[in-house]
Amino acid sequence: MEYLSTRGGSSGQGFEDVLLTGLAPDGGLFVPAELPHFSAGELSRMRDLSYAELATRIASIFTSGAFPAAELRRMIESSYAGFSHPQVAPLTALADGEYVLELFHGPTLAFKDFALQVLGRMLDYILVRDGRRVLILGATSGDTGSAALEGCRHSAQVDICILHPHEKVSAVQRKQMTTVAGENVRNLAVEGNFDDCQRLVKAAFADQSFLPPDRQLVAVNSINWARIVMQIVYYIHAGLRLGAPERAVSFAVPTGNFGDIYAGYLAREMGLPVDRLIVATNENDILHRFISANEYSIAPLRHTLSPSMDILISSNFERYLYELLDRDSEALAQFMADGAAGGASLADRRWRAMREVFASASVDDAATCATIAEVWRDHGVLLDPHSAIGVRAARDCGRDPDVPVICLATAHPAKFAEAVSAAGLPPPELPERLQRQFRQPERYRVVENDLAGLTAMLGGWAT
Repeated sequence: MEYLSTRGGSSGQGFEDVLLTGLAPDGGLFVPAELPHFSAGELSRMRDLSYAELATRIASIFTSGAFPAAELRRMIESSYAGFSHPQVAPLTALADGEYVLELFHGPTLAFKDFALQVLGRMLDYILVRDGRRVLILGATSGDTGSAALEGCRHSAQVDICILHPHEKVSAVQRKQMTTVAGENVRNLAVEGNFDDCQRLVKAAFADQSFLPPDRQLVAVNSINWARIVMQIVYYIHAGLRLGAPERAVSFAVPTGNFGDIYAGYLAREMGLPVDRLIVATNENDILHRFISANEYSIAPLRHTLSPSMDILISSNFERYLYELLDRDSEALAQFMADGAAGGASLADRRWRAMREVFASASVDDAATCATIAEVWRDHGVLLDPHSAIGVRAARDCGRDPDVPVICLATAHPAKFAEAVSAAGLPPPELPERLQRQFRQPERYRVVENDLAGLTAMLGGWAT
């Protein structure tokens, strides 16, 4: 399988190239030149596979021989062996035809573990094989940072630096990053929001002259294609458990950066019968406004009880737009520039084509808290605020009663005790493993939103 950039400047790249590069040299995002497709018969034959077996089957297509088959299987099996639930991604029934897909049983209690546990092992294999060392640089709105640190910190071949917005993540999210020990681990709290952190990371990737000649940056954000690949798996896994391919399913996905729901879109394009993909946003609703009203414009950031979705610009949306615009890189670049300058919209036929696939809803803090309380009262299931937004969006959008809807539960409620308390419920206890970790001292540095200062620090660490 070969990969190309959404901006048209890179093509013919292999999986190893896109894994190590992350962001394409032309500033675009990597996508496959051609997407594989499973027939109904092929999907049916996957139904009895374990989660790790299914993940290996799908990853082997996208990695295209980058790893020996036995090594790929070992990496994936070891990644999911550490999850606390034997089913890895269990489904819990709520109301009739309404399910929650629990994606928080990994080591950092968030869905990011599904990809980053594997990505860390893939990186380590390549770097050890080639005798190379890299600097991992990432920005996080809360959960990516801890999952990246957990997945990559054990490698002797990497230094890792994670940027998070100062005082704009939950206390648990911050401590999951800042109490991680290791000389190769650094956390920076940027005086700004997540979009500021993301801009700094993208700018650093665009010009890496501050690094020694034998070093390069590696991305762990959802722009890294390897993360998308490993997220496709749980959509197919959940769909098969509820009767696919003989019947369709829908998914409701809390999303800020569009990476998680984009993986669901790819599962649909690969043959999984998906009726609707419901984009669930908080009050930072650029995706909802675009899907519902064809208005793509950046609004002021609002800080909410669901901080992982406090994002203004959804980076992975570019990948979907690239397909929607018939892979026209110039049209894509113009659309993104217009959106950043004040506002953009699609031709009516393209917008209607998007609405055939996606529905959307925006959920404020009050409705989020009400949903947490309601689901606990009616079903005895405690949701974190992001997952509650997914459930509320699914209910607000309505559905075909013959099509089950799967709401992605993207984080453990203990990570967001403030929201649970605001819903009138006692805050959940942290798992003992995290309680032990949090007794360690925090290590992070507050820095200005300044590219020159950041690259000076990174260059010094890499020498």
